[in-house]
Amino acid sequence: MQKLFLIIISLMLVWSCQNNSEVYKTHKHLIADTAMVVSANPFASKIGVQIMKQGGNAIDALVATNFALAVVYPRAGNLGGGGFMIIRTPKGEATALDFRETAPAQAHKNLYLDSQGNVIPGLSRNGGLAVGVPGTVAGLYAAWQKYGRLKKWSDLLAPAIRLAEEGFPVSEAEAHRLNKYKKDFLKWNPTNKTFIKDHWLAGDYLVQPELAKTLKIIATKGPKGFYEGAVAQAIVDKVTKSGGIMKIEDLKNYCAKFREPIVVPYKDYQVISMPPPSSGGIALGQLLKIVSRYPLKKWGFHTYKTTHLMVEAEKRVYADRAKYLGDSDFYPVPIDSLLSEAYLTRRMADFRMDKATPSKAIFPGDFKLHKESFETTHISIVDPDKMAVSCTTTLNSNYGSKVIVDDYGFFLNNEMDDFSAKPGVPNQFGLIGAEANAIAPHKRMLSSMTPSIVTKNDHVFMVLGTPGGSTIITSVFQTILNVVDFDMNMYEAVQAKRFHHQFLPDYIMYEKKAFTPEVIKQLKQAGHHLKQVKSIGYVKAILLSNGHLEGAGDTRNQDDDVEGY
Repeated sequence: MQKLFLIIISLMLVWSCQNNSEVYKTHKHLIADTAMVVSANPFASKIGVQIMKQGGNAIDALVATNFALAVVYPRAGNLGGGGFMIIRTPKGEATALDFRETAPAQAHKNLYLDSQGNVIPGLSRNGGLAVGVPGTVAGLYAAWQKYGRLKKWSDLLAPAIRLAEEGFPVSEAEAHRLNKYKKDFLKWNPTNKTFIKDHWLAGDYLVQPELAKTLKIIATKGPKGFYEGAVAQAIVDKVTKSGGIMKIEDLKNYCAKFREPIVVPYKDYQVISMPPPSSGGIALGQLLKIVSRYPLKKWGFHTYKTTHLMVEAEKRVYADRAKYLGDSDFYPVPIDSLLSEAYLTRRMADFRMDKATPSKAIFPGDFKLHKESFETTHISIVDPDKMAVSCTTTLNSNYGSKVIVDDYGFFLNNEMDDFSAKPGVPNQFGLIGAEANAIAPHKRMLSSMTPSIVTKNDHVFMVLGTPGGSTIITSVFQTILNVVDFDMNMYEAVQAKRFHHQFLPDYIMYEKKAFTPEVIKQLKQAGHHLKQVKSIGYVKAILLSNGHLEGAGDTRNQDDDVEGY
């Protein structure tokens, strides 16, 4: 059966590569009865579905899909990054898996400051000093060991290995980005020509023999093939050569962690999401609890009242994020206090329906403390037994630090930028932080990733998540409201126009046509500042309703794809 499966995958990939016009004829909307995968690339989604057709469960499919994305979606799919995962078993047990990157042992609070205590521009974003210890390989293996059904780890990597060896035609979007970052690739990787051409075009083949070699090692040796031995030494050598401080011990000592998820009620639903070091679950929970007190359905989608309330809630929640959220293994994150009804009531005490509260007048709330771009990618999966998994992984920026591991063909992250280089100084997404997210050895940097599963009557109702940096939380927030409060189907909810506020900078980001001219006028009259942006979030979601699965990829991303059966 396993040999037959590999033959089917091989034929499927060969057919796809020979029919480029069909490869990126993606499904953005699909109804299925049995199982479904939504990911950022059609190659990866198809592989996940085939894994389930061959007897694998949602976790097996997730592992295979993730490794495929490391090949076909190199700007965000990865071996050299990390992420978060929410899992719900057919028995209703929910868990969170944290495989976020960690700071090297030699990292310290002032790592990116000059002798005058000022942040050195770009140091936390490019080159070796930007690289956190990767978690993806360890995380995928930990999930498979605990929850996977298929017995052979190597079978889950076989499709990705073949894609890397034989190549695949890149999409128009991927070709554009490969061209855009050519100078960065050459700067940090002068001897690596895999990603370099005079000019990439849609349909050009990307062949990655060095990455195939790495995947074969991981397939044979598991995580030890990545965190020890030749691959680990190559990572350290390249990081060091590029100005970094990572050591072999940093890689050898890395471990993924299972954690208790954040679970928040919203009307007739339970929302399950990530705990720290992700800010996603707490921030999403705060937002949902705040707006649950107001008649959103009566007010309507993107009316002045609904938008004003959501924006004012977002300002306060992101202010809390800046002060209180970080790695709970290093800092006493006040989870219960932040999510308490009494605290959220006080946070909204100065809310006025007719007037915007300036961000400079908002401060993180007071209580006693008790002793993560679109450069990210997300996968939502439901299997035949209704096991569900929501997983977001990232390199942080497009192609991470732009540093490629010599002879092994994969990009390394620049997640160190997600720490607070200095309290009050924004990172690349404009997010500020404080002592809770200060750099420390082995610490995990704060993230906005918000993989989530929504249940109703103790059954899976929705699986969703998105890339988008600081906009991840609000994109997931709005998608849930679109279904629950505004009666949209999954496709409508994902495609609906979005807006975002993150406390600082003090303006509403909004997509074109998100608001009517009248609503824009009312928001400005109330004192809000607005800035139109091209797009917010690439949501990938599945809705379970009336015995069917409805999957939606985001039309904002050319390569998003839904597959199911």
